[in-house]
Amino acid sequence: MEVCYQLPVLPLDRPVPKHVLSRRGAISFSSSSSLFGAPDPRQLSQRRGAISYDSSDQTALYIRMLGDVRVRSQVGFEPEGRDSYPYLCIDFRTLHCDSAGPVSGRRLRRLLSFQRYLHSSRLLRGTPHLNPLHILDEDYTGQAKCMLEKVGMWNFDIFLFDRLTNGNSLVTLTFHLLNQYGLLELFQLDMMKLWRFLVMVQEDYHSLNPYHNAVHAADVTQAMYCYMREPKLAKSLTSCDLLLGLLAAATHDLDHPGVNQPFLIKTNHYLAKLYRNSSVLENHHWRSAVGLLRETGLFSHLPAEDGLQMERQLGSLILATDISRQNEYLGKFRTHLDQDDLCLSSAAHRHFILQMALKCADICNPCRPWELSKQWSEKVTEEFFHQGDIEKKHKLEVSPLCDSQSNSMENIQIANYH
Repeated sequence: MEVCYQLPVLPLDRPVPKHVLSRRGAISFSSSSSLFGAPDPRQLSQRRGAISYDSSDQTALYIRMLGDVRVRSQVGFEPEGRDSYPYLCIDFRTLHCDSAGPVSGRRLRRLLSFQRYLHSSRLLRGTPHLNPLHILDEDYTGQAKCMLEKVGMWNFDIFLFDRLTNGNSLVTLTFHLLNQYGLLELFQLDMMKLWRFLVMVQEDYHSLNPYHNAVHAADVTQAMYCYMREPKLAKSLTSCDLLLGLLAAATHDLDHPGVNQPFLIKTNHYLAKLYRNSSVLENHHWRSAVGLLRETGLFSHLPAEDGLQMERQLGSLILATDISRQNEYLGKFRTHLDQDDLCLSSAAHRHFILQMALKCADICNPCRPWELSKQWSEKVTEEFFHQGDIEKKHKLEVSPLCDSQSNSMENIQIANYH
């Protein structure tokens, strides 16, 4: 018996074009789109949209912001109207199909969005990109490998590593750590699927964000590895804990727009509506990550229930990074410490420790050597002030710490970490 899942009916400004519904990816944008500025059209064709998934009600929402990618119609690029929310009804037989046997090129093209298909086909055919990546020479490759020998140290310079890997620090680092733990063999992960997943994760971070970009994700992943190497944790964590911890760190800010949750709420952004003003960004990061896992089929060889369980646990880790729930987690952690009842043989307690580790890794900049910590402070300040400038431009209340005239890098750091 075939079951067709339908999304809730949402108000639309106008009917969704048929050519949009025929594609796997749907687009969505809010009335606040102008607040983010108009991207360069050349950049639009190189950006990848996010994918969201709601496991609670088995509804897959494939979301793409119009400000990032235009939908190519039969006559060219067709702009969407403001305040429109066209969602695509998903056939779950495609998402949950048996992965046995080779995937045909035609089927693969159906699963890929227009932009991803173009990018993938260039890679497969060896066709030069508009901005071709330069092949690293042996000297730079050797230096990156030398750095990875010290990847477990707190003075690891992620900025230098990103330069040595030609901007591919997140892909290179995460793949190395997963391989170093032997997780590819343990979970029988397809190497090409994993590599493709990591490339798509890296590209879904916004490179124009001063702080919340792929380099930050790589830095958090490296810090997470440092925490997981702590003796008490190292001897207790299971292979599943290690896999989830590294994947959560790599994807914890996926498709971050460079503004905070209050900004999205007060501008009536579609993500705030979608997640009902609750852990808006974190929910989006998690469901974007799950979308990429499903698109690449990284866990498709696992039993269905195991795959869903890993998706849920990945979400639990990413949602723990919500700064608005900081006191909740700290209070729970203090209670455990006071009662001395943390037991690392308990899966629930290990998961909680991983949540705390990811939270710490996310804000670990002050733990770095001064020359690295200072760079991160400058970047987060730049991003805060950029949001403040947007709010001033559109006569919105300026968010705390985002006013460049009344704040400085020093007092922002004090407010963030004390």
